[in-house]
Amino acid sequence: MAAAVVEALGRLWRVEAPLGRGSSATVFQARCLSHPGAPPAAVKAFLPPGAGLPASEAYSFRKERAALEELRGHRNIVTLYGVFSNCSSLRGPSYCLLLELLDVSVSELLVYSSQQGCSMWVTQHCAKDILEALDFLHHKGYVHADLKPRNILWSAKEECFKLIDFGLSFKEGNQDVKYIQTDGYRAPEAELQNYLSKTGIQGGIECTSAVDLWSLGVVLLEMFSGMKLKQIVQCPEWRANNSAIIDHIFASKRRVNSAIPAYHLRDLLKSMLHNDQEKRASAAKALCSPFFSIPFAPHTEDLVMLPSPVLRLLNILNDASFQSEEEFEDIIDDIKEECSKYGQIVSLFVPKESPGKGHVFVEYTNAGDSKAAQQALSGKRFDGKFVVTTFYPLSAYKRGYLYQTVF
Repeated sequence: MAAAVVEALGRLWRVEAPLGRGSSATVFQARCLSHPGAPPAAVKAFLPPGAGLPASEAYSFRKERAALEELRGHRNIVTLYGVFSNCSSLRGPSYCLLLELLDVSVSELLVYSSQQGCSMWVTQHCAKDILEALDFLHHKGYVHADLKPRNILWSAKEECFKLIDFGLSFKEGNQDVKYIQTDGYRAPEAELQNYLSKTGIQGGIECTSAVDLWSLGVVLLEMFSGMKLKQIVQCPEWRANNSAIIDHIFASKRRVNSAIPAYHLRDLLKSMLHNDQEKRASAAKALCSPFFSIPFAPHTEDLVMLPSPVLRLLNILNDASFQSEEEFEDIIDDIKEECSKYGQIVSLFVPKESPGKGHVFVEYTNAGDSKAAQQALSGKRFDGKFVVTTFYPLSAYKRGYLYQTVF
């Protein structure tokens, strides 16, 4: 489907490189040809019936479409723009979802953070955003049933994490798929249900919205620890006493940085990872955790990884730049001219006092332009100095708030 031109929602779209593939669908990036200024979108194209898959493929499309339409409007759930059929395939028409295009996934953040783990700012941000998404969809009666790092993505436009991929979702009490959740993020009751289904034994186990809390608990523990936990959560010791293992993980992390007030997060994760689904915290209860009352500042790595319409330029200005107002204005004009090559500039701000003295903040109309500028300007020489670039949270910039401690 890549490089094809399709019509959807009364507009022409050029389908570009694939962003990811699953067992039943491929996701592509698409650009609007009818309105060149429109932001790019994502196209999730389901394989046509007969392409090595049963005719129930149409059912998978209809199920995900129905879920996204009913859950439309929540800021932490991917937005469905519309649906269409693609008839360009020789194997027959394929069903497609036109979705908002999101940015970096938690899976990519985990790779980037290696063994260090994500910052508490990112972990808290992700936890709150996805718990709010779960609280909403559980209230609507839905179970996501496939929560994992690849299905949590950052939205640069709305500056939040969003939940995607509702291919395994179902209405609570009406589970229509035998096997749910991904290995390593599967709740104990789902593990047992999947095993019973494989052996042909029906009934006895009912998976509820609690399976989503388990999966998110594992994701957040991976974000905090920087470790892939698949082998750990599947070992007998975890099943016997996961609370002690969580304590050990947090104790080890505190030795690295004892200043991190992490015990509220530890207690939150224990409540989400209770083996008994009846005792597991709901999304609504988890959102009441005191962990969410602790203010954190982003690390420099966060501002490099999470795109924003605001680009921060470092190592451009020094104290001498502020001594002459005329010279200062000339430098700013040069910076503005260079930055405008990559998109329309909404505003440009240079603090003249600490914190942030000498930093240059450039706000673009969208994160795409900001990302293009970041890629082009990072490491470039400006007035004899190598430019360092990071993104910056749009909400903080709009409030005029400059983080005083960025690690």
